[in-house]
Amino acid sequence: MRIGLADDDLTEVQLIRRLLDSVPGYSIAWVSQTEAETVERCLGDKPDLILLKLGMRALDAARTTRAIALQNPCPVLLLTDPQSARSDKVFEAMGQGALDATQIPALNEVGGISGGDELLRKIAVIGRLIGKRESRIPSTDRRAAGKSQAPPLVAVGASTGGPRALAHIFSRLPGNLGACFVVVQHVDTQFVKGLADWLDGQTPLKVAIAEEGEVPKPNRVILAGGEDHLVLAPDGGFHYTPEPRDYPYRPSVDSLFMSLRRYWQRQDVAVLLTGMGKDGAKGLKGLREAGWHTIVQDEETSTVYGMPKAALSCGAAVEVLPLSRIPEAIISRLRLEKK
Repeated sequence: MRIGLADDDLTEVQLIRRLLDSVPGYSIAWVSQTEAETVERCLGDKPDLILLKLGMRALDAARTTRAIALQNPCPVLLLTDPQSARSDKVFEAMGQGALDATQIPALNEVGGISGGDELLRKIAVIGRLIGKRESRIPSTDRRAAGKSQAPPLVAVGASTGGPRALAHIFSRLPGNLGACFVVVQHVDTQFVKGLADWLDGQTPLKVAIAEEGEVPKPNRVILAGGEDHLVLAPDGGFHYTPEPRDYPYRPSVDSLFMSLRRYWQRQDVAVLLTGMGKDGAKGLKGLREAGWHTIVQDEETSTVYGMPKAALSCGAAVEVLPLSRIPEAIISRLRLEKK
């Protein structure tokens, strides 16, 4: 995999080069230090992936990511300094197309590289995504009985560009719909809490990370936290599971959707938003076949049309809508179910 690196710290560049050189097949295609140079290098020599440091003096991560997405699209993985990382800057860049974020590796006291394994894992996952590698999806049974008195459920999956899309949707929903919203957003573990807090400030609904065993409650948004998959269990509560371990999307939208088909009693609403790859498409199709009302974001308003396109291609969508119309569609469907 040829990797472009945007980083103005020569010590970090040398460390990352050393790390990447340790993996057969990985190489640094070029190094840039400014916004203009990064965009220019990507246009002239497009790599398989760009590692883009957040907080560079001569580079705005969100603006650079957007320029790359418009002029010569290339996967972008953000590198953050844990001592100066700002969640809002991470979400701004992800809203413009960055896939994920992870901490910049650093030398430890014995000369090793701290954080190197996590960066390599992120790169490997992205490599699988851009390689269009298929992954095994667990089989599902017919739906079992759920909680008869539980509120209506709206399940939402999102990846690249998802934070901005989620904020748009939840900011336009009233706080008294009576539904529970459960969300799987592909985002690094260290930013899940910041994402929940950020979304909580955008909506009258209460937004929080889903707790182990939590049952659906009305007027609440629960967000999958960590890398284990969030699934509904036979007891009617949400639980975290590491299985399937070999699935590249963590947490997985498909895992959530398939568990809802199996264990949720009613046929409610599921939404698949912008994102790279295919996660959520098979699960959404299963929900549609079970009678759920399924909504897919359209191509024009998607930051990346991978997940919605995959859902549309396999016949998973009841409705294909621009982002601006999705809140209204959710409200209308929930009110229709009450009648």
